[in-house]
Amino acid sequence: MGLNETGFANSTAPRDVVRRQYLASAAGDLAALRATLAPDVEWTEMAGFPLAGTYSTPEGVTTNVMERLGADWIDWTAHDDAYVVDGENVVVLARYTATNKATGKPIDVRVAHHFTVRGGLIVRFEQFVDTAKVREAMS
Repeated sequence: MGLNETGFANSTAPRDVVRRQYLASAAGDLAALRATLAPDVEWTEMAGFPLAGTYSTPEGVTTNVMERLGADWIDWTAHDDAYVVDGENVVVLARYTATNKATGKPIDVRVAHHFTVRGGLIVRFEQFVDTAKVREAMS
């Protein structure tokens, strides 16, 4: 489903909001990504992940997560493979692919993301990933 399909760009359905976030991230469109996030978003990168911690505000998320991933990795992409939706909860089974700039080592690692969407905006995100695989590519 593309960003320009009728209704998709303005849909507040939780799955559509999360899908727009992935499409914006893949396109490197941080403004469009920020538009999917609530002003008081809580975005948690898993303990052990290089960017571990909880970030708030759309600008805080893109500055501390997406921009840093772009600085340290070539072609960092989250591939959203399958969606499980239960009301405001959206779990995405995905994978990350990228190449670490410092080591030249690639990753292709499975990941699960849990989003909470309210009022057409992502209010909470939590990442689950094999952090050892990511760190292995960094050393």
